[in-house]
Amino acid sequence: MTTSFAPLTTTTALPRVVGAELPVPLVTGGTAEYANLDLAASAPALEDVAAHVTALLPYYSSVHRGAGYASQVCTSALESARATVGSFVGAREDDVVVFTRNTTDALNLLAACVPAFGQVLCLDIEHHANLLPWRRGRHRVLSAAATVEETIAELDSALRATPTTLLAITGASNVTGEVLPIARIVEIAHAAGARVVLDAAQLAPHRCIDIAALGVDYVALSGHKLYAPYGAGALIGRRDWLDAAQPYLAGGGAVREVAAGGVPTWATAPHRHEAGTPNVLGAAALAQACRTLAPVLAEAGPEHERTLLDRLRAGLDGIPGVSTLRIWPDSTERVAVLSFTVADRPAGYVAAYLSAEHGIGVRDGRFCAHPLLSRLNPGSGEALRASIGVGTTAEHVDRLVEALRALVTTGARWTYAPVDGRWAPTPDPRTIDPLGIGASAVATPGCGQR
Repeated sequence: MTTSFAPLTTTTALPRVVGAELPVPLVTGGTAEYANLDLAASAPALEDVAAHVTALLPYYSSVHRGAGYASQVCTSALESARATVGSFVGAREDDVVVFTRNTTDALNLLAACVPAFGQVLCLDIEHHANLLPWRRGRHRVLSAAATVEETIAELDSALRATPTTLLAITGASNVTGEVLPIARIVEIAHAAGARVVLDAAQLAPHRCIDIAALGVDYVALSGHKLYAPYGAGALIGRRDWLDAAQPYLAGGGAVREVAAGGVPTWATAPHRHEAGTPNVLGAAALAQACRTLAPVLAEAGPEHERTLLDRLRAGLDGIPGVSTLRIWPDSTERVAVLSFTVADRPAGYVAAYLSAEHGIGVRDGRFCAHPLLSRLNPGSGEALRASIGVGTTAEHVDRLVEALRALVTTGARWTYAPVDGRWAPTPDPRTIDPLGIGASAVATPGCGQR
């Protein structure tokens, strides 16, 4: 069956996220509306996505080969989701969409499909998801140069010096948000005979992607970063490697026939790599996020994020001791992800303070990009990261800036100390179990108890 990847169109208004007015407790008393500036790690569900999943839940049933009406509804939802995700990234007519758990899963799947000849090349700026999977074969990690232009020249030289099967490159840095000129890099890679996989985990929530126009061979992305946190991701790209490789998992759904003795005839992609009962709700959620976001990213979304990112950078630049991080001085494009350090204060301490006293969520640490953080902040190798999305407001940005200014000028109002390896307020009067899940888990007997 040929899947049609038609362009997506829908409303262009900025969508709402679930929990947009979520009140969170403060150690100093009272509550604050949660300022979620940790979207680069995981984004909350869009209201459209949550509503779509709720509407599909009554029909939930196993897909493929089921004659029941609910099974047919879910099968249709799954295969329609495949076409929608392909359209979202501008897939070619002969491309295939394989549903995975997330970007890490998708890149590991592709790593198992790379032909044995040649090497896989990547830069040292990558997230671990785009560094570690390639270690199973011949691979080289190239250090990014001092400028974008020098880095591209180094990539060109490395690709021509050694036969390279695949270049694995990030769409946008998960540390600094900087974006390389992908189309130009793809042209260089193809000229050297290498295919290109784009880690779009950070790019897809912020910018339209057109893999046909870019010439990219494969794209990997995650639903939980695309406002669809229901456990699905995708690998989209050329079919031949996926059809030639052994199934990612062996099991039902990945086979056409199993002969006596258990000898299988494997299905072609995508089903070849989707053994077992698929995550129908996750795929449907991801597809709905794509439908909602496609026109937003084409129009209002990037400008909304650029305005808030400029506001944040200007605010941080005015605070003594706060330094923002970047990889290249000549990079001109970036998504709304910004990392920074605060002089003489551990990143974990600052993050705990922002959360406990101001209701702000940021990420701290090394962001699963250890080589890059070690270079950008040689002292501790750690930083703080603020990330902006469709649900971010100017008040969220201003609150972060003013909270950091207060920390630098007057200090924290509470005390903090490392607890189980993480900085935390001491004491902490807040409850971290508002749903009572911990208490119910303790009180619930197991199956063997009466």
